Amino acid sequence: MRGRVTNKSSAPAKWIPFLCVFCFALGILFSNRLWDSSAEPNGQQLLSQRRHEQELQVINGDSTTNEKLPQNKDVMDEVLKTHEVIQSLDKSIAVLQTQIASKSSQEMSVKSSAPVPRQKVFMVIGINTAFSSRKRRDSVRETWMPQGEKLIQLEREKGIIVRFMIGHSATSNSILDRAIDSEDAQHKDFLRLEHVEGYHELSAKTKIFFSTAVAKWDAEFYVKVDDDVHVNLGMLASTLARHRSKPRVYIGCMKSGPVLSQKNVKYHEPEYWKFGEEGNKYFRHATGQIYAISKELATYISLNQPILHKYANEDVSLGAWFIGLEVEHIDDHSMCCGTPPDCAWKAQAGDVCIASFDWSCSGICKSVERIKFVHEKCGEGDGSVWSALF
Repeated sequence: MRGRVTNKSSAPAKWIPFLCVFCFALGILFSNRLWDSSAEPNGQQLLSQRRHEQELQVINGDSTTNEKLPQNKDVMDEVLKTHEVIQSLDKSIAVLQTQIASKSSQEMSVKSSAPVPRQKVFMVIGINTAFSSRKRRDSVRETWMPQGEKLIQLEREKGIIVRFMIGHSATSNSILDRAIDSEDAQHKDFLRLEHVEGYHELSAKTKIFFSTAVAKWDAEFYVKVDDDVHVNLGMLASTLARHRSKPRVYIGCMKSGPVLSQKNVKYHEPEYWKFGEEGNKYFRHATGQIYAISKELATYISLNQPILHKYANEDVSLGAWFIGLEVEHIDDHSMCCGTPPDCAWKAQAGDVCIASFDWSCSGICKSVERIKFVHEKCGEGDGSVWSALF
């Protein structure tokens, strides 16, 4: 029984290996086809997905480019505008650099050129005059003021400058100014000031005269005189020469008149309250008809002109400018002699006056008619100034 059983089961056992191989091969074939069928859609899906991503990238890139195009255009516009502004600035800077270079070269030229030296003289006399005073000026020319070649000779040999000083009218190039220009062309004896003429502007005119004279001439003394006063030039020069070693000297007829507070009176002082109680007097100062100051004082006025206070009266203003300075006041009454017989008696006694006028008129009364008479009686003689030693 056992033998039979063994024989019957051994035949199928031989096919078992073949059956296993067949099944394995069949399994591989089936799995490959299953893999291929399943892999193919996945690959296509992957390819489709990649193609889709690329399309999206292209689309996104195009949209981004489209979005950036306006922005890029705006940026380019701004760049162009900025470039234009820079070019404009460059041009402006170039122009400014040219102007600065030109100005610098001019300044260097001015600095490198030697300054024009002032004419060194002994004294400068400024005769205060007005537009309406032509006859007074002519009377002065005919008496104590040299004319023409003699005026030039006086400057060259004696160092004495004599000029009528006058400013301008309120109207530019007026008939008054043209009249002075014509008169100056004829006589060449004016000093024109940057000043508008006016009776109440005498203090300002005095400051401008000294400043102008100092800028033009290097003098030892500067003198102011009115055009209705008679002057002996030789005596004036000799007197000033005695004080030439003094640095700060103020020479004239010193006075101390009352401070007039009443309105509508001659010589009214609007700032009377500055001088104390009513009825007080001014400090000592030279009378305004004629006075002389040394170079240092004239230079002081020139340098400090903008801050020097002007009072109503010109002679008071001048005296005020020297208050507080180390100034020697010289009270010389030969600079305020009366008209004949006063100056005539002194001349006969050998004490010739420097200047003569009438106190009642603050000058020679009716000077146009009387100055020749005063000159004849009180004059020092035409040769005195030429022989005077100073």
